[in-house]
Amino acid sequence: MVKPVLRWTFIAALVLALLSVLALWSWGRFAASAQGEPSSALSAAPAVTRLDRLVAPMLAQHAPEASGAALVHDGVQAFVARARSARAAERSLDVQYYIWRHDMTGKLLEHELMAAAERGVRVRLLIDDMNVGGLDDALRAMDSHPNVEVRLFNPARNRSSTVMRAVEMGLRFIGFNRRMHNKAWIADNRVALVGGRNVGDEYFDASADTNFQDADLLLLGAAVGETSGHFDRFWNSAAVVPLGALHTAPPRWSLDDFSQHRQQWLADAAASPWIKALAGRDDLDEKLRGDDLPIHWSPSIHVVSDPPEKASAVRARRDPAGWLLYDVMTLLFSARQESWVISPYFVPGDGGALMLSGQARRGVQVRVLTNSLVANDVPLVHAGYRGYRETLLRHGVQLYELRPGEAKTDRELLGSSGASLHTKAFVVDGQRGFVGSFNFDPRSAQLNTEMGVVFDHPGLAAEVKQLFDQGARPAAAWKVQWDDSQGALRWTGAEGERVWHHEPESSAGLRLLVWAMSFLPLESQL
Repeated sequence: MVKPVLRWTFIAALVLALLSVLALWSWGRFAASAQGEPSSALSAAPAVTRLDRLVAPMLAQHAPEASGAALVHDGVQAFVARARSARAAERSLDVQYYIWRHDMTGKLLEHELMAAAERGVRVRLLIDDMNVGGLDDALRAMDSHPNVEVRLFNPARNRSSTVMRAVEMGLRFIGFNRRMHNKAWIADNRVALVGGRNVGDEYFDASADTNFQDADLLLLGAAVGETSGHFDRFWNSAAVVPLGALHTAPPRWSLDDFSQHRQQWLADAAASPWIKALAGRDDLDEKLRGDDLPIHWSPSIHVVSDPPEKASAVRARRDPAGWLLYDVMTLLFSARQESWVISPYFVPGDGGALMLSGQARRGVQVRVLTNSLVANDVPLVHAGYRGYRETLLRHGVQLYELRPGEAKTDRELLGSSGASLHTKAFVVDGQRGFVGSFNFDPRSAQLNTEMGVVFDHPGLAAEVKQLFDQGARPAAAWKVQWDDSQGALRWTGAEGERVWHHEPESSAGLRLLVWAMSFLPLESQL
């Protein structure tokens, strides 16, 4: 009885493996034949567009290699910065995201991209295909405009059937599991926004449920050219396919249909704070001059990114020497006095835990802010993180876990009463730092492509440290401690509040689920 079962199991596994290899081979041939025409960022000029005329005088006051960076952490402000820069653009908009939701803020930014295209602006929109399901009608309508091209990173060929898409994802798991996690918004090759935000209501404080606390850097100068260079490398890579190559039938929505949808979206959102913020005085000039948003200038500000080949299903095409991981680890290894880490998904692995523990043992102040179980939108990640807490705490690392709602500011309360950490940032010795898309976990290190900004500037570092302090204060986060007398963890908040001896505010069922998931051999995928 056992032998037939083993035989059929072996045959099934062999067939599945052959189908997987065939699916990978077939997709590779298709992607090679469907490559779009290469293109590159349109060069900035001294005084051709409004953004040229605004930015060029500021650049003239600094060395050619210098860049300006302003921290943008307010959700509404982040939305307005994207929309206003799109309205100011007269030459090009290059936009790259892991997630683009077709919700209120996503629709409004789709409208801004289309409005720019209708003014003659060239728009290149690059989105990872993992979360594009259901968006094809809107994206195809945009793609049908002569000034817009939409491309997808590592897309599924099956666009109409959810079941077939899932089957393809399963058969191509080795390749499909590797995603483009980059986030960039570039206007006229003069202004860029790079950071941790995707496009969607929860990233701009517009969700009725839970909003993400996040951060971008608004960039001027040499760093914008670096951002455009990274964008071009992805846009022209073998992993990217034009949306039009994935469809044979005409789009369901014509440009006229899409225009009507856009007008309805504007009407539906007319009373929202996001439309009202755009309806006010256009203060983009003041913001870019630093009147309203502190801009820090330094030649040390650089945009770094993984190469698109990191996401290749073929191991021989992946060259780890060029990965962002090494920029991040170089930064963290340089700590002598303090190392502060903000990471919503924190799974340090044995190597990361050893590095942070070793630093703490040698007198470096190591502080980590991450999500609590009830604030984490991915419980499986918390299952991977929970086992490292005791080791880190015993060696002197300070751990803080964000509460699900108390950390909201007045502006953030526009959307919901829930909060989840999404900022990815590090600060070392109060001087050097990183803001971007890189989580301190195996997925960011080994699977997904990531990007961000590294800097060596005390003023910018101080602002990022302030973000940490804001998130780690007792009203916003629980401090996790090791209780030697009990041989267990405890969570403390503000003075007089309850001391927790299990994951705060979590149900027994959720704690049991996370405990069970912690035994799954999936850490490399987290």
